[in-house]
Amino acid sequence: MSTTASAMTVGAYLRDLPPDRRVAMARVCSMIRRSARGVRESMRYGLAFYELDGPLFALESGRRHMSLYVAEQEVVLKHKDALPGVNPARSFIKFSDLNRLPLDVVEKIVRDSVAARRNRVSQGTVPTQAELLKLWAIKEEAALPPVAVTKAVSAPAARAAKPSATRAATAKGTKKTAAKKPPAKAAKKTPAKKKA
Repeated sequence: MSTTASAMTVGAYLRDLPPDRRVAMARVCSMIRRSARGVRESMRYGLAFYELDGPLFALESGRRHMSLYVAEQEVVLKHKDALPGVNPARSFIKFSDLNRLPLDVVEKIVRDSVAARRNRVSQGTVPTQAELLKLWAIKEEAALPPVAVTKAVSAPAARAAKPSATRAATAKGTKKTAAKKPPAKAAKKTPAKKKA
């Protein structure tokens, strides 16, 4: 799983990536959104998920590669000879050279996947998320999102009481200090010299 598994949005996921991987991932994310009209983007299991009547794609940034998981396995099989790094058994494509992404081929895969998904919807044979996680060899328990961290905040009354108690103590200390100070000596008046 990616080191950015705690990201809650795809934008945050991309922001946390090193520049070279961020650019490559952003290109593919943008192309998916443009080519698959109506797709919903979200972060789940440390991956960028794209859904159209259920999960359709998942995108992950590895340390030295990027992986595109495709729900429509027959589409991957159809394009396997056009791309290196295709794993037809797990229905994903591993891109090792992020500087040379074959976006034209990936766009065909996206468009073909959308057509295949619409066909499946009409037949009522859309794979479930659990089936896809199994196909993609993503273990749900290992990929669960992190538990949200909440900070304990003290009650407003307790916070308000503290400063007033401090003020009261300070006021008492000031009175004591004032009482202990000796009174200031009056300036001595020197008698005026009488004129002779």
